[in-house]
Amino acid sequence: MDLDSVIVSAQFAPTVQSELLRVVHVIRAEEIQLAPVSDLGALLEYVRGVDIRQRGITGAQSDISMRGGTFDQVLVLLNGINISDPQTGHHNMDIPVDITAIERIEVLQGSGARIFGPNAFAGAINIITSSPEKAVPSLSLRGGLYGTAELATNLPFRTKKVYHVLSLSGNTTDGYTDNTDFMKANAFYRMNAKIGKIKTDVQAGYILKEFGANSFYTPKFPNQFEATSTIFASAGLSDLNNQSWKTSVYWRRHYDRFELFRNDPPAWYKNHNYHLSDVAGASVEKTFSWKKHKTSLGADFRMEHIFSNVLGTTMNSPIAVAGTDSAFYTKSAQRNGFSIMAEHSYTAKKFSVSGGALLYLSHQLENDISVYPGIDLGYQIIKPLRIFATANRSLRLPNFTNLYYSSPTNIGNPLLKPEEAISIEGGLKWDHKNILAEVAGFQRYGINMIDWVRHDTATVWECKNLTAVNVSGIEAGISVLPDFFRKKFFIQRFSVNYTFLVSDKSSEGFVSQYVLDYMKHKLDIRAVHRITDNAGLTWQLGWQDRAGGYTPFSEGVYLAEAPYKPVWLADAGVFYQWKQLRFTVNATNLFNTKIIDHANVSQPGFMLMGGISWKYERRKTK
Repeated sequence: MDLDSVIVSAQFAPTVQSELLRVVHVIRAEEIQLAPVSDLGALLEYVRGVDIRQRGITGAQSDISMRGGTFDQVLVLLNGINISDPQTGHHNMDIPVDITAIERIEVLQGSGARIFGPNAFAGAINIITSSPEKAVPSLSLRGGLYGTAELATNLPFRTKKVYHVLSLSGNTTDGYTDNTDFMKANAFYRMNAKIGKIKTDVQAGYILKEFGANSFYTPKFPNQFEATSTIFASAGLSDLNNQSWKTSVYWRRHYDRFELFRNDPPAWYKNHNYHLSDVAGASVEKTFSWKKHKTSLGADFRMEHIFSNVLGTTMNSPIAVAGTDSAFYTKSAQRNGFSIMAEHSYTAKKFSVSGGALLYLSHQLENDISVYPGIDLGYQIIKPLRIFATANRSLRLPNFTNLYYSSPTNIGNPLLKPEEAISIEGGLKWDHKNILAEVAGFQRYGINMIDWVRHDTATVWECKNLTAVNVSGIEAGISVLPDFFRKKFFIQRFSVNYTFLVSDKSSEGFVSQYVLDYMKHKLDIRAVHRITDNAGLTWQLGWQDRAGGYTPFSEGVYLAEAPYKPVWLADAGVFYQWKQLRFTVNATNLFNTKIIDHANVSQPGFMLMGGISWKYERRKTK
């Protein structure tokens, strides 16, 4: 792996991966193609330290957490633009991009507040799509058990000096049990153009999702249903030569309709939940470079607004919900945040340092303003071996659901304080002859952690600030990549990754929905084998042990709290390449293990998918 050729965004100024002072995992297009999965959530499950808690099938709903954090503590970006949802982190993966359109994914472990702003509390994920200049035409068809069918195509084209790419995809399934059917449609467009010494980058996307939500939010009413749609657009300008400056504007609208009863609602049920959120923002960044120094300055403004019949404060004049006869938005909420970021990096022979701070202004802060500093240090012991240490302060704002949600089973809290944490980390990196190894230990001291909790004898979940939750962890991994072995060797790739976490806050006396149900142990072993010159086998074996527990629901009553059970999981796939065609057969959950990521929501067992894809390959020029 040539880490010196991969530019990532784990520091304010773009940096080659080999020089990073943080733990950053980069999933490249070739790794995505080899993975025996077809949705983004399942793909991210393979990353060390990442916990994906699924509801439903083929990405119906995926919650991302890192290093013992919650799904609201991970910031999601699309080509560097913040697309995280202010209503709830459950919608952060409503991303209008199929994995066939992705060039790479950068996963930053640990706090990224001073780089990306608020809510990069436990980490950040930057999904980078194929650039219009490099994209090639492709088409893929996949089908499998439970009436599952998937289609995706990428269509690049050029108009004079402007490059475009249009990506379309969709999938549908009948579901693996009652009320688990799912439908999704994506459309994504990206454009690049060069105007003198300026590069323009425009993107727009739309995603529609509809799914049966069997027991998703409460087992008392299993016949739930949810429909969401997202429209997103951004435009940016940057310096064409060395990207010493860039600026962008963006807008995201998300619509959510939740039905507690999909069919035959009881007389007491008044209406579905309707939410319409808008996010708009603008940012500017400038980097100054001289000798061994880099200084970066940036500013960002973000507005988050929601109309709802559940979330927010009561409006004077209700607004009709489009497409309905009798539904109205009766509540609304809005907040604004302004960030100023600064970072300075210095490299001298074997020593590197990068330090900076986020100055954040918001009325949700106790004094309307606060500073979140951080520093990263690195030293190259010998050429392949680097030691690093980091310390960062971060925050996460409560979302609109935390603040305002109210139902027979859940009560929000408008007085919630932002979560804050100080994270420290140290580790070693080895990169030599396509062997990449890392080991890191970290400690996160969190205060005012937000969670939905319920006392053992209560039936209602309440959103509260827990006084303090500290998380310690160790991560270790090694990856051996293709060129290390001779070309005909039967092992093409091999990796082993392990994560161990422990929290000093137990759930004794109450049941936690998210904060204390972290992945305590996670082991992943992956390999790619050569069968013939054009065929191969890829497999993954994982062991997961989740802390905490849940209260099983049976015959209309909650039972005594039960712990999550450790599970062994295995996936495998075979592929055959014939000219520009690729044939695949993938199987997930080979052991047909019973998986419960969320209380009382069972995941599908054994799943088999097959597909054929075509990808145009440009002829190599001499």
